[in-house]
Amino acid sequence: MVYKSIHPVYAGPLSGQRILVVDDAEEDRMLLSDFLLRHGARLYVARDGQDGYRKAQTVRPDLILMDIRMPVYDGLTSARLLKANSCTRNIPLIFLSAAASTEEKVNGLSVGAVDYITKPFDFEEVRLRLCVHLRSTLHADLPPITQTPTGSATQGGSSTFDMVLFQAARRLMMDKLDQPLGLNALAAAVGTNARRLSSAFKHCAGVTVFDFLREERMKEARRLLSESTLDIGAIALALGYSNTANFSTAFRERFGMPPSQFRR
Repeated sequence: MVYKSIHPVYAGPLSGQRILVVDDAEEDRMLLSDFLLRHGARLYVARDGQDGYRKAQTVRPDLILMDIRMPVYDGLTSARLLKANSCTRNIPLIFLSAAASTEEKVNGLSVGAVDYITKPFDFEEVRLRLCVHLRSTLHADLPPITQTPTGSATQGGSSTFDMVLFQAARRLMMDKLDQPLGLNALAAAVGTNARRLSSAFKHCAGVTVFDFLREERMKEARRLLSESTLDIGAIALALGYSNTANFSTAFRERFGMPPSQFRR
């Protein structure tokens, strides 16, 4: 559904731009909606992160404004899936949230947001930031719109969503090689459960989540041993091993020699 303003509309850089607002707080959603409609934007709204992910695929907005603390999928989970989906990964995403600590801002930007605005927000700041990011968007890079079957974004049996889950989880794995997440935590971070995520890895990579992580750690270990001057203990810590002995054992099992011999 496209929302229309009942007030006079200002002609300007937001006029005609498709903006998706994802926020479970009704008051904030209404204030933003009224403001954006007054500036001529074509407005779409979602009330939680899962709804926002689904609507982003359907309407392909020019920009997404998203809260972080929401039910079903929180903003971080929704962003991970949006950035893992080839149909939505290039849509600029701005977080607009009361989560205002430095760590929360870093987390938001780390999952692919182009900007982060804290609540309570100033409307003029929101407008200017929207204009900046809309101007910098290269629409030619966006893939063509394809019809998505109803419900396939969140229900089992969709090979497309398998790939989205796989890519989102893989990116998170690589970002946290030094502190690997357990299967349940990894699944929760991409909005699913352990069984569903395991199925996605089997379908897309042909291996279990654990086997995939182990191989990625070994690939990175080989790269660091070949290309860096880090000592073996530092490499072990960087890859999430509790001690050098465990790392050396895993490396020997994979490559047939200890790290020290490989580096010679």
